[in-house]
This record gives sequence, C-alpha cells and structure tokens, in this order.
Amino acid sequence: MTRTFAGGCACGAIRYETSSEPIFENHCQCRDCQKRSGTGHGSYLTFPRRALVTITGEANTWRVAGDSGNEKVHAFCPTCGTPVYLTFAAMPDLIAIAATSLDDPGQFNPQVVTYAIRGHAWDTLDPSLRTFQKMPAS
Repeated sequence: MTRTFAGGCACGAIRYETSSEPIFENHCQCRDCQKRSGTGHGSYLTFPRRALVTITGEANTWRVAGDSGNEKVHAFCPTCGTPVYLTFAAMPDLIAIAATSLDDPGQFNPQVVTYAIRGHAWDTLDPSLRTFQKMPAS
C-alpha cells in the first residue's frame, strides 16, 4: 500500500504531495534550524527525488551555508512565512520537507538527531534516537 505525504504552508498558498518514501527523517539541532524554527531544532523528512514531489504555489527562497559549509536553499510562503521545504546545492535531487508542514504530522518518524553539538539542555528530544554531533556520513 502506497502512502502519500501531503502538506503545505499555514495559509494554503503552497501545497506539496508525493507518494515516494523518505530516505531520512531527522531532528536537526544546527544553529540555522534553530533560528529558522524559533526553537531548539528543525524536523525533516528527506525525499530522494525532488522531481517526484509535486509542489503548487510559488515559494520565496533564501540561501545559507549550513554548519557543513554546504549551501541550503530554504523555501517559504511569501504570504504567511511558513517554512515548507529546503533543497541542497550539493545534492539537487534531494528535497527535505518540514515535518510540521505535513497535513498529518504523525507520519513523521524521526530516526536520528543531527548536529547535537549545537543542542541546548532545554530542547529535550527522544533519548532513544541515535545522535550525531554533526551530519553522519552518507
């Protein structure tokens, strides 16, 4: 049975949908994700083929070098400001969807915590998750 992952921004101007399966689901505690989320981490489902994710609506983007030094392209709604997805200059086929933008956030099944070196004591995550001080090697 094929699962569908669908969601979008808070105002509905941007929507996405895919029937592909995520290859990586993580909580990221890097400083960029902290600032972007307004909390101690960001949570993402990464899909292997951007071309298999249908996106409707026009997102605004901004670019930043992540803790790894690689450039990330953040996409957000120009109307409501919701962060919806991000892509990676060094890996253009990948797309990471913000877990909280899912219509059913319960579909998110975190596997690991990345950039734990940047974590804060007040941002308690599931202690059973495997933790990496930075991004694990692929």
